[in-house]
Amino acid sequence: MANPSSGATAKMSSVVPIVVVVAGGDAPTHTEINALPTGALVVAADSGLDHAYSIGLKSAGLEVAVVVGDMDSVSAESLAVAKAQGIRIERHPTDKDQTDLELALEVACGLGNKIILLGGGGGRADHLLGNLAVLTSPKWKAVEVEAWLGNARVVVVRGQRVLDVNAGGIVSLLATGGPARVSSNGLAWPLNDEMLEPYGSRGISNRASKDGPCITVHEGVVLAVMPLTAQIPLAAQ
Repeated sequence: MANPSSGATAKMSSVVPIVVVVAGGDAPTHTEINALPTGALVVAADSGLDHAYSIGLKSAGLEVAVVVGDMDSVSAESLAVAKAQGIRIERHPTDKDQTDLELALEVACGLGNKIILLGGGGGRADHLLGNLAVLTSPKWKAVEVEAWLGNARVVVVRGQRVLDVNAGGIVSLLATGGPARVSSNGLAWPLNDEMLEPYGSRGISNRASKDGPCITVHEGVVLAVMPLTAQIPLAAQ
């Protein structure tokens, strides 16, 4: 295991506002990278390290702090660069009960107050469904979690959350893991302390009636899914 450089150690000794987890699915786009705040730490999940290097995260002001996984899909070249840079590498057995993404989220949860997942979409349907399920784990309930998945943003809502969506944008609310009791402020079809069922479609294709609608989940967990075109760029906030 490589030891972190002194600079990486200093940054990881305190909690940062945002940690970006780069997974091994679709490569993040330049639009997504440009919307990220500079100074965020990056946790790469296995071949997510290849994405981090290929799209030039460092030139965008983001630094890879940790690489996590069984290293069965990351390129030898990227791994060698990470070792030479003194980036921390957490290698796990190939036969394990957790995906590389879940292991990366565990690390990220201890580093920041908010986690943004990049590259978690595309490829196999089972991976996408598994990634979305992992995002709603109660293990991350102390931090804000969202995923940027190509043409959509997926935000995990526990308690109260203001969504980065403009008036007129589509907002779908999906209860996960069980029923969720939800209220909304700023949706065309409001919810007032009402139940959304995980096997129902009532929350699909609502619409924001104002910029930044607020969702309050009194019980349970909800995924708020929004098209990319409806988003307020994070860097502009």
